[in-house]
Amino acid sequence: MVRVAAFTICVTLLSQAASRPVWETWPQAASGAQAASSSAADLNAEQWFDRGEAALRQNKLEEAEACFRRVLGANPEVAGAYANLGVVYMRRKEWKAALEALHQAEKLAPSVAGIRLNIGLAYYRQNDFRAAIAPFESVVRDMPSSSQARYLLGLCDFFTERYTDATATLEPLWEQESNDLNYLYVLGIAAGKAQRKELEQRALARMVEVGADTPEFHLLMGKAHINREEYDLAITELRSAEKTTPNLPFLHFNLGMAYLGKQDLTSAEKEFLRDAAIDPDVAYNYSELGLAYYLEQKDGEAENSLRKALRLDPGLASAHFNLARVLQRHGQYKEALAQIDAAAKLDSTSSSAHYVRGQILQKLGRTEEAKAEMKIVTDTMESQRAKREHELYGGPLPSPEVTQNPR
Repeated sequence: MVRVAAFTICVTLLSQAASRPVWETWPQAASGAQAASSSAADLNAEQWFDRGEAALRQNKLEEAEACFRRVLGANPEVAGAYANLGVVYMRRKEWKAALEALHQAEKLAPSVAGIRLNIGLAYYRQNDFRAAIAPFESVVRDMPSSSQARYLLGLCDFFTERYTDATATLEPLWEQESNDLNYLYVLGIAAGKAQRKELEQRALARMVEVGADTPEFHLLMGKAHINREEYDLAITELRSAEKTTPNLPFLHFNLGMAYLGKQDLTSAEKEFLRDAAIDPDVAYNYSELGLAYYLEQKDGEAENSLRKALRLDPGLASAHFNLARVLQRHGQYKEALAQIDAAAKLDSTSSSAHYVRGQILQKLGRTEEAKAEMKIVTDTMESQRAKREHELYGGPLPSPEVTQNPR
């Protein structure tokens, strides 16, 4: 198991049958005057486009950006130039610029599913799984054979706890994906949550068949037990993986999650720190470590850890949420409000964010706003009490190994 993404971001985005698919779409989308491509300016723009594509294939991002900017200087209606600029920015992890370029491409070429696929990927790579669902759904609708879009849509449904949808989306991929442990793990957990017991058992049985006694198998079985809140069984599986591969990526992260579930906070801290020592760039380690410190009232350590998580991943809603609670506990209400607002923006469905926000607003003397927040909580409390308590403790089980390795 590796930590880098195994799927490829499309460069040209469109029909694989076309030799230069993006360029070939723009004359049809242009106005009559723009469609007259025989002029020297258009030929020159086409040459810049070709150079940009070549640079992008070689990952020469500055050169590619400059070439596509030249294309747009000659003709601002070239959807492919915006689409490929979006890819340039995605590779740089400049997500705002990427989405601006991709949405402009989508506006110019709304029928091109590949553009929407990359819009979904841009959201997915920011862990904004809710926002990624709509573009992935549209790709699956227009291109039912796109296994990549279907798989990513299923993962987004899974990560947002839409387990029935995740099961329905992922099940059709069984024939081609049932040798993949990550796929079987996600499908099995989603099916269990969706009360599809037969499918759950089939997926887990297949995991045993495929995974045998490999450390990766024990890792995912440990995660499955954590999802069921069977923490002792999870630790047994994860320790089995540790015997042969003590530095297996995310092994100690999941041990930390199991100990966190048992409220053995000292052991949880040790495991998160061990995983961070193996890979210091995984934001989830510092986020969950910050939660453990918060629960132990080690607020200085909690703040430092949560801020480190957010430096690595500003889109980590749980880190914003728990940092707001640390700051709230120390009377730093204005900064706490900024953090809880960031958390609420990233996860607008969280009733816990409304609860904490109402408390902070009350302390700031903004009584009417606080009442409005608490009314939202009261309206949903009876139907979502368990969910709110779950969120306050830490939210859904993070799955960085699945997020980063969807195939």
